[in-house]
Amino acid sequence: MKITGIDLIHVRPRWLFLKVYTDEGIVGYGEPTLEGKTPVVEASVKSFFRYLEGKDPTRIEHHWQAMYRWSFYRGGPVIMTAISGIEQALWDILGKYLNQPVYQLIGGPVREKVRVYAHIRGRDPEEYVEHAIKRVREGFRSVKMCPFEATRTVDTPRKVKEAVERVRAVREALGDDVDLAIDCHGRLSPAMAILMAKALEPYSPMFLEEPCLPENVDAMVRVARSTSIPIATGERLFTRWGFREVLEKQAASVIQPDLSHAGGIFECRKIAAMAEVYYVGVAPHCPLGPIALSACLQLDACTPNFLIQELVTLGEGYLKEPFKVRDGYIEVPEKPGLGIEIDEEAVKEKAYSGIRERPTLIHDDGSVADW
Repeated sequence: MKITGIDLIHVRPRWLFLKVYTDEGIVGYGEPTLEGKTPVVEASVKSFFRYLEGKDPTRIEHHWQAMYRWSFYRGGPVIMTAISGIEQALWDILGKYLNQPVYQLIGGPVREKVRVYAHIRGRDPEEYVEHAIKRVREGFRSVKMCPFEATRTVDTPRKVKEAVERVRAVREALGDDVDLAIDCHGRLSPAMAILMAKALEPYSPMFLEEPCLPENVDAMVRVARSTSIPIATGERLFTRWGFREVLEKQAASVIQPDLSHAGGIFECRKIAAMAEVYYVGVAPHCPLGPIALSACLQLDACTPNFLIQELVTLGEGYLKEPFKVRDGYIEVPEKPGLGIEIDEEAVKEKAYSGIRERPTLIHDDGSVADW
């Protein structure tokens, strides 16, 4: 079997879908989506195809090593997103070729269903509560919110109070049987993260995500040691090497590798194995499309220290058979490869140029804030 071609399509709202063709008629799907930067990744995928054309698609690890190491400048969001999407598609091909789900090829399932969570949003506590209740009615038993806006390095007591009011309202509405995760989105300085965490402890968050930016691991260690709330991070980290220091310094209790950024399915399985040594849970990051989610579900199915899976879509309008949430879980897929069938006609209707403005945040003095 040989790789013969690729197709890339930008799909609303912000996704990039990849199709890898073979001479035996098997087509593999991947999602090399880099939020707001998909046209750049498209060029990177095309550059890798010059190496892949005519190669055996089943030599997945070999091709990963070649793309990663022969790039000379290793890592980074663009190169790793391109490699990740290609790697997902190659696993899809191999699974279809062997008539097995991907998880069967990397150890077999350790669970029958995958715990998932959805996002909730709002402008005030009432809107957050309304959205949270809607999610529970949709079948979710875990939700995540970001109650923070632009926050200065040291901000006012009101800023803390407003965030706490939003979280308190949601916790009181949902009770203690629904998990509530808090995403700081890297908007807080370590000093503010420590203040916020202390104020949020009474509401028992499942985890506090990106309480500060991940570039300085020592700063995150300081936050982690200041609070009883489990710290989560990892969506902006790439490969095993990017997670090494976080794990060695015990900066987080939960890591969140993104299978469309960190290196793909097998690389994230290696990252999860590293985390297992430190008793750290894995909650894959996935605010992306249905192909990325299907790749995550394959990893979740065979990873012992898996905690919970993020999602923003179940694939309605993209998949012939969208995923279904029942009592907070998605059943482990049983079909070969990534376990999905793309609705090609529906996807074509959602195609666009890929040019999309990223959201921004500005402080009240006009300076740039972390989004």
